Amino acid sequence: MIRKQDKRTDELRYEGSENLEVMREAVNYNRFLQDLIRRFALDTTAVLDFGAGVGTFTDSLGMPRDRVACVEPDTNAQAHLASLGFEAHADLSDVVNERFTYIFTLNVLEHIENDRAAVSELYRALRPGGRLFVYVPAFDVLYSAMDAKVGHHRRYRMKGMTHLLQSAGFHIKERAYTDALGFFATLAYKILDRQSDGTLNMAAVRFYDRYLFPFSRVLSLPLAKVLGKNLYIVAEKPEVRY
Repeated sequence: MIRKQDKRTDELRYEGSENLEVMREAVNYNRFLQDLIRRFALDTTAVLDFGAGVGTFTDSLGMPRDRVACVEPDTNAQAHLASLGFEAHADLSDVVNERFTYIFTLNVLEHIENDRAAVSELYRALRPGGRLFVYVPAFDVLYSAMDAKVGHHRRYRMKGMTHLLQSAGFHIKERAYTDALGFFATLAYKILDRQSDGTLNMAAVRFYDRYLFPFSRVLSLPLAKVLGKNLYIVAEKPEVRY
């Protein structure tokens, strides 16, 4: 996991890499995120993965790699992304105004202390009519040692994230909480395992992903506006009208 900042916010660094490795074992969960990225992509002429890491989700759209750019501050990860054929930048200030038609960012904004500045930069980088997909952890009540370990500044509520995006100029198209069962599992983890240093248990992650997450996806449907471990929002930059 990483704490993300750009030049206009603060320093960037990797934290809690052990948890990142464990989450790679969450096959159903990662496939679900890839499905979301594809579902909300309309115009994929020019795509940006903001906070790409080592490219876990960068190739989700299955499109020519020369049409996909990444923002990733870690130099080793940048080199890896470049070796895969992706254009890699250290931060958003490296990209020109209104270049991208689709930007997606997964579990990144919570690492940025000044998330308002980051969202403004995403707005700047998106073309009029372009679409942004944001996925973040939800509900501060769930903030635990695990969040602290990986450098989370906060978790989000739907209302707050909506206001954050709207204040930058975005129009909200869709929003929902996800992983409803994960809300209760995370709350139980926080209450019952107070001595934890925040490191994920690989066996527990595999069990939840294989046997419980599919049920959680179904449970999340009627609870999409109420609760979930995570939150996603789809937003668009308004078309220029003359």
